[in-house]
Amino acid sequence: MSALRIGIDVGGTFTDLVAIDQDGRTIFAKSPSTPHDQSVGVVAGLEELARRHGLTLAALLGRTSAIVHGTTVATNALLERKGARVALLTTQGHRDVLEMREGLKPERYALRSTPPAPLVPRNLRFGIRERVGPDGTVLTPLDEASLDEAIAAIRGSGATSVAICYLHAYKNPAHEIATEERLRAALPDVYVSRSSDVLPQIKEFERVSTTVVNSYVGPAVRLYLTNLDQRLREAGFAGSLFIVLSHGGMAPVDEASRLAAATVLSGPAGGVAGSRRCARLLGIDDLIPFDVGGTSTDISLISGGEAALSAERGLAGERIALRSLDIASIAAGGGSLAQVDAGGTFKVGPESAGAVPGPACYGGGGTAPAVTDANLVLGYLDADNFLGGRKTLDVAAAQAVIAERARQLRLSPDETAAGIYRLINMNMAEGIRLMTLRRGVDPRRFALLSFGGGAGLHAVEVARELEIPRVIVPTVASVLSAWGMLTSDLRYEVSRTHVGDGAALTDEGLRAVYATLEEQATRRLRSWFDGEIRIERSAEMRYGEQVFEVDVPLDGLGWDEAGIAQRVEERFHQRHEELYTYASRDQEVVFVNARVSAIGHVPEPAHEAPGEVRGAAPAPRERRAWFDGWRQVPVHQIASLPPGSRIEGPAILEAETTTVVAGEGDVVTVNPLGWLDIALRAPERAEQTA
Repeated sequence: MSALRIGIDVGGTFTDLVAIDQDGRTIFAKSPSTPHDQSVGVVAGLEELARRHGLTLAALLGRTSAIVHGTTVATNALLERKGARVALLTTQGHRDVLEMREGLKPERYALRSTPPAPLVPRNLRFGIRERVGPDGTVLTPLDEASLDEAIAAIRGSGATSVAICYLHAYKNPAHEIATEERLRAALPDVYVSRSSDVLPQIKEFERVSTTVVNSYVGPAVRLYLTNLDQRLREAGFAGSLFIVLSHGGMAPVDEASRLAAATVLSGPAGGVAGSRRCARLLGIDDLIPFDVGGTSTDISLISGGEAALSAERGLAGERIALRSLDIASIAAGGGSLAQVDAGGTFKVGPESAGAVPGPACYGGGGTAPAVTDANLVLGYLDADNFLGGRKTLDVAAAQAVIAERARQLRLSPDETAAGIYRLINMNMAEGIRLMTLRRGVDPRRFALLSFGGGAGLHAVEVARELEIPRVIVPTVASVLSAWGMLTSDLRYEVSRTHVGDGAALTDEGLRAVYATLEEQATRRLRSWFDGEIRIERSAEMRYGEQVFEVDVPLDGLGWDEAGIAQRVEERFHQRHEELYTYASRDQEVVFVNARVSAIGHVPEPAHEAPGEVRGAAPAPRERRAWFDGWRQVPVHQIASLPPGSRIEGPAILEAETTTVVAGEGDVVTVNPLGWLDIALRAPERAEQTA
């Protein structure tokens, strides 16, 4: 057996694993996630993967050159407010910036809304006497007495993590560096983040918020990754362990532990990487990745074969100004609970059954109906063939919780289950509207890429809701995020604030700024990677009166040729026009941040051709299922369908770890890759009358 690479994605309900060898042979496995310690579920999944290879765990890991891992430790810490107890050191007079935010309420017109609670309470925010000007000049030297006083207070506070964010430290980090050194000497067991290391950019609130988030999730991320690495080494793994970051690149454990805030979209970023690879394999430039898991649905856009990066994202109401893939996550998944609120409204989500206790049909003690319970009662899922027969679903338990909810609603159980299915589909469709229609993008010109364990059950009806004409389901749909992680490149990003108007930009000045950043990024990446390194340049720019910046790619501009400053400015005008339909070339252009990404290319695994199917596919079974009423519908085994197969809906198509539901009039074909390509029936139009 040739050397293996393994991708691991920890989700809210299941942990997905994919192993690929040098010939493209792909084997995948699923294991229940273990929220109390994610590494338990990871090791259990690796044992299942080893069994499928006919190996012991030690033999499997001994043949593995690299493991690429997406983790939700930082995500869960933020969502559940279970991060570290953080203290904040900041410039005297500025300790309330974190709580004041930007002076904006989450809901602008909710005048009585409760302000969001800051991650650091006021008694743990300390003002230090020091001051650096916006040009980096030291106006007030760092006062060691006030620093020592704050350190003494932190020592007695129970804080396990400290964030340092001084005014204008992006321009001159000397005071932050001195503070960090003093902290590490006095409190060696405390996790420390400083803004000049985490986010050395202008904008005080963004810097302090991102640095605090880094300190809030950092201890949990570091502990988990250190323990996982140790467990893997003890089990026989001698290769490299990489962690996927929110921008879609990957980094070693030490870097992910240092920049823990960059892991908050670690898992979904793998799905985007896999979606880009799907776009290349299919020859399709425009896809809507639709990833449905147990607790959430993640939605993004692949336009022109690429995904967008954004520094405007956040999570759980916290601002994280590090660049990340542009992903919208909504609380809609297989574990989403169907409830009746105090006003009598029937809703599905955002509460979830999670991995524990899980939906009622899992037999873990769930007492409220979840989406998976409805899918089982409606006949879409095979109770005896869940996870390839490794788990049997409890139909009676699902029927009981839905019947109880039906009594509340004064509906029949069938109507209640169908209502749950319809509501969750509408919620998911609304998530796609947020990423498309509300941004001026027509979803009808895209294909919907369905992946995640639960996506196939909903993708066709969600696409129908939005008049998307085509749904594609890869053979690795249920583990596509883990599969996609194996296509991620190593990536290290650096930025530098360089505020100046367009007229002040010179060719020499721009080249000098980017040359410094390129040297810094390349040096850091070279410590992890000895292959070829590619450089990507970008800038954040704005018109003089704007209060936000536009991210502008700057590659392919001829940096060695005269007139680069003018071309950079023109590229900004073009990008602004692409995003907002207009450009104001007569206005002043402000260059705010320069950014460089050093990328170490990891060769893409070979793609395994679909297995040969000898003779015609076996005749489908039939099952009673709900399609606007009960019907006997054919149930096909996806693995037995040869390329070129054509199936007309209604139909159910099953694989070991996913199920796909196609409706009346939809046509399912199997493409040359062995993937399902579903053409939806044309939407019914009301007749136009004169």
